[in-house]
Amino acid sequence: MKSKIIFALCLLTGLMFINAGLDKFFHYMPIPENMPEKMAKAGMAFMEIGWLMPLVGAIEILGGSLLIFKRTRALGALVILPVLTGILLANISMAPSGLPIVFVLIAIVLWVIIDNRTKYLQIIK
Repeated sequence: MKSKIIFALCLLTGLMFINAGLDKFFHYMPIPENMPEKMAKAGMAFMEIGWLMPLVGAIEILGGSLLIFKRTRALGALVILPVLTGILLANISMAPSGLPIVFVLIAIVLWVIIDNRTKYLQIIK
C-alpha cells in the first residue's frame, strides 16, 4: 500500500515539474493576473538572463522524470531539491499565498529522501 501511495505522489509531483520545465521552453501557460508585482518583476529579470530559465527548465524536466520511476527516484529527489529550495525562498519572500503547495511538494520530496536514505548512505561511505 505504501509503495502505491508513494508512486502516485511521485507521479503527480514528477508530472508537475515536467510541466513547469516544459513551460520554460514553450511558454504555453498563461501568467496569472493576480501574481504579485515583485514576483512578476523577478520573473522578467530571470527571462532577461537567456540561459537561466532553460537551465532550470531542463533540471525540472530531468528531476521530474527521474522522480516518477522507482529505480531513479532517489536521484530525482536530489536533482529537484535545489529547484524546490528556490521555489520555497521565492514564495516566502514574494508570494506567501503559494506556500501550501510548496510545503506539500517539499513533504513529498523529503519522504522520498527519507525512504531512500540507505542509498544515500552508500554514497557517503
